[in-house]
Amino acid sequence: MSESIVAIGDIHGCARTLETLWNKLKPYKNSTHVFVGDYIDRGPSSRQVVDFLLEVRHDRTCVFLRGNHEAMLLDALHNNRRENWMYNGGDTTLRSYNHAKSVKDIPESHLQFYEETKLYYETENYFFVHAGVPPDQTIEKSLNNERSQDFFLWGRDHLNAFDVPWEKTVVFGHTPRSFPIQKKRMIGIDTGCVYNELGFGKLTAVLLPENTFIQQASLD
Repeated sequence: MSESIVAIGDIHGCARTLETLWNKLKPYKNSTHVFVGDYIDRGPSSRQVVDFLLEVRHDRTCVFLRGNHEAMLLDALHNNRRENWMYNGGDTTLRSYNHAKSVKDIPESHLQFYEETKLYYETENYFFVHAGVPPDQTIEKSLNNERSQDFFLWGRDHLNAFDVPWEKTVVFGHTPRSFPIQKKRMIGIDTGCVYNELGFGKLTAVLLPENTFIQQASLD
């Protein structure tokens, strides 16, 4: 039986857009829903996004990956390194939590959600990750190399690679584009939901293995 997956791109605090896309995905409710991270920051409703995800995870099979923005929040929480997170939109996230002063003021259930996000998820034919996989080595080698796993959250070098030695198709977000990226063994689904300019402003899901894209224009 072929795997049936819906992968959903970077949300960035766009709760109304997410809810509307989620309703569009009802016909695929029996599929595994893989979120590629960046639920928070920049958009107006980070708290509402996580509230929604905590609720709907009981309705459909969901996998929540960690984005670099969740990684920055956790770095602020555990290592008191707050400046980088604030610079990248953490201030809007704290505002959504009733103008919280510190990451420690975020509700425990939400902090647990961020803590439990996964670095990657893989199936027989696909490897899901927030940013990408180093383009100069196999996925297996990257999984066995701790330094490579930083690339899972932040990397972009693969976007310019002519060919990659990956064993399966990598599905990722992180780098906003006006249209989904479709290259050999590569699907990018960050279409800049939080940016209403330059052809961005869409939240994208991809149905796999059909390679069908479903989008929702930003409502936030």
